[in-house]
Amino acid sequence: MAPLGILGGTFDPIHHAHLRLALEAGEALGLHKVRLIPAGQPKHRDKPGSSADHRLAMTRLAVEGLPQLEVDPAEVLSDAPSYTVPTLERLRGELGNARPLVLLMGVDAFQGLARWHRWQDLLKLAHIGVATRPGYTLDEATLEPALADLLRHHRNDDASALASAAAGMIIPFAITALDISASAIRAQFARGTSPRFLLPDAVVDYIDLHRLYQN
Repeated sequence: MAPLGILGGTFDPIHHAHLRLALEAGEALGLHKVRLIPAGQPKHRDKPGSSADHRLAMTRLAVEGLPQLEVDPAEVLSDAPSYTVPTLERLRGELGNARPLVLLMGVDAFQGLARWHRWQDLLKLAHIGVATRPGYTLDEATLEPALADLLRHHRNDDASALASAAAGMIIPFAITALDISASAIRAQFARGTSPRFLLPDAVVDYIDLHRLYQN
C-alpha cells in the first residue's frame, strides 16, 4: 500500500504554502494522497481567529480540483482537544496497522517536537516527513539532545523505504520556499488590504462573504 500523508494544522486560514507543502510532499515521498486535518480545538497555540467550522469549510474549498488531497473533518467534529498522537491512533483504528502513514511537518515544527503531547509515541504510529528549505535543514546540531538522538536512530534519506514499513522513519524532503503566513494574511484582512494570490481565490471569497478576520 502506498503511504498516506497526514498534514494537520489550524489552517486559519489555509494558504498556498500549506497546499504546496502537501503537493510537494506527495511527489517527493511517493504518497498515495495527503489528508489535511484541520484542528478543532488546538491546545498548543492561541485561540484561532475563525471557528472550526469556518476553517473546515475553507480547507474543503482549497482542495477542490486537487485529487491528490483530501480533508478529514473528524477533529472539527470532535469535542476533544486536538493532539497529534490521538489523531494518529484514530487513523490507525480506521486504516489498520499495516498502512504506512507519514506525518508531515516543517523543520521548525520538528525542532519543537519534544514539547508535543506524547511525542515519544509518534514514531510508533507513523513515519515523520520533515520539509526542508534553504536555511532550514534537518541537522542534529540544531536539536536538543533527545531529538538529536531520535533523528540519529530513525533518519532515512531514501523515500522509497516508506512503503516497506507502517511507521518508524524520519525522512527529510526539500520543498519550495514560500514566505506566506496565516497571521500576515489575517492582518491584511483586518487592514482591508487584499491578500489575493497568497491563498486560493475560493478561500478569499469565503472570508469576504463571512467577514472573517475583519474589524
